[in-house]
Amino acid sequence: MFLVNVASLMFTHVAAFGMWMFQEGQQQVAGFDNPMALWGAMGWFARIIVIILFAMSAISIGVMIDRAFAFSAARKQSRSFAPAVAGALREGKIDEAIRVAERNKKSHLAKVVTAGLQEFKAHTESSDIPGEEIEASKRALERAEAIVHAELKRGLGGLATIGSTAPFVGLLGTVAGILNAFIGISTSKATGLAAVAGGIAEALVTTAIGLFVAIPAVWMFNYFTNKVEAFDVEMDNSSSELIDSFLKRSGKMRK
Repeated sequence: MFLVNVASLMFTHVAAFGMWMFQEGQQQVAGFDNPMALWGAMGWFARIIVIILFAMSAISIGVMIDRAFAFSAARKQSRSFAPAVAGALREGKIDEAIRVAERNKKSHLAKVVTAGLQEFKAHTESSDIPGEEIEASKRALERAEAIVHAELKRGLGGLATIGSTAPFVGLLGTVAGILNAFIGISTSKATGLAAVAGGIAEALVTTAIGLFVAIPAVWMFNYFTNKVEAFDVEMDNSSSELIDSFLKRSGKMRK
């Protein structure tokens, strides 16, 4: 019973102290109710940090939009490309398959398949190029897959960098702001929360902005990375199916 009374008394005093701190903070930070007032109250270092964070945010948004459009176009064109090129290959029409691939230049599958088809055609139709068209086609497909993979990942490294560093950039502004707040206390000889509430509130804004920039960047980096991995699987499957088609065609030609 004694412990319950002590705990109740401590809770009451802690709650009262918290309300006192909150009220004093409200009085000091009453001027920070709009972005322009907050910007005007910031020091130059904090302003530079905020500008850097907004630049990082603009870059990450640009990468997100670019990758979203690129992946959407690749997916859309691949859906129409795959059945069309499969039908042309079943009928043994290499030229038709190449034309279908060239009409879908944004498709990741078309970029890979085109390289394999052109290499196979060059080896089978030219007397100046030695045989081994299957091995040559495999190498062409592997090179094309590596190039397309790099194209699909364009900008994702920057997105990962922004997602991992933006909180620390914001924290740098927060540390500098808190240091300025305590330097202000030492020069003005003021004490209490009211003396530092404005400086701390100003400083914490940079951390909040850093998190606001970093969280979407990390989410979208993981999302786009999963998309690229799915595209890689599709390209591997298409390459394997294309090689199988070449093997069947070469077997028929030898007969």
